[in-house]
Amino acid sequence: MTEFLSALANYTFMQHALMACILSSIGCGIIGTYVVVKRIGFLAGGIAHTVLAGMGIAYFMGGSPLLGAVIAALFAAVFISFIKLRWKQQEDILVAAFWSVGMAIGILFISRTPGYSVDLMSFLFGNILLVSKSDLILMMMLDIVTVGIVFLFYKQFMVAVFDEEFARLRGIRIEVYYTLLMCMVALTVVLLIQIVGLILVIALLIFPAACAAQFFHSIFKMMLAATAICLLATVSGLAIAYQPDLPAGATIIVTAGVFYAVAIASSRLLKQLQKKSVAN
Repeated sequence: MTEFLSALANYTFMQHALMACILSSIGCGIIGTYVVVKRIGFLAGGIAHTVLAGMGIAYFMGGSPLLGAVIAALFAAVFISFIKLRWKQQEDILVAAFWSVGMAIGILFISRTPGYSVDLMSFLFGNILLVSKSDLILMMMLDIVTVGIVFLFYKQFMVAVFDEEFARLRGIRIEVYYTLLMCMVALTVVLLIQIVGLILVIALLIFPAACAAQFFHSIFKMMLAATAICLLATVSGLAIAYQPDLPAGATIIVTAGVFYAVAIASSRLLKQLQKKSVAN
């Protein structure tokens, strides 16, 4: 731990990694709560894996891979929302197809990128130590957009998540807000890609919110708790991975998984203690 703290104080790349943990935790805590409550983890996975197509095309054309990821993620969010709302009977097949084709397109463009070889593993499993200042600026902008939209449409998202039929009776255009929510999921996926990569992004999106759901039933409290848990998991994973030189993304996910297991055990223990106290 001493060496990790010393590295934070002396190395810019470690400071960037810490900032990436903070910025990603904000979006993860807020949007991850909606993903867990609405149970749309599979749809979020479809968006995450489609992002590779945008990153591969951006690399091939000499553009920013993160910007390509944003465009691909938003496109995937709109398309998957359309599938969810209009083609419910074929939802799982179509999303799985979109998922696999998106990854295949990304791999093809990356393999044909002229001039140099791109490390595909950094896309799939992330490399938080390579986060640049420009990446941090884009992550901050994505956080601002996410927080701003959730603040403006908080009540509409609540109705969309919990009671779609009531929303329709009240004249609320549920399709618009559902699609907007999926776009927010897409932006959060892009935030987390730099931390844990495409393969592990859904785990980090779900674990902190799932931990918070064990103890809180208020959406707002779940968001705050999930943000704190995500920050603790990412920073702890980064610290654990530093000394033995382990893959940071994988270590962060294992740490988040341990937090989730502890949260489930603690929640059940509290419920048992409450039952005993009521019985007595």
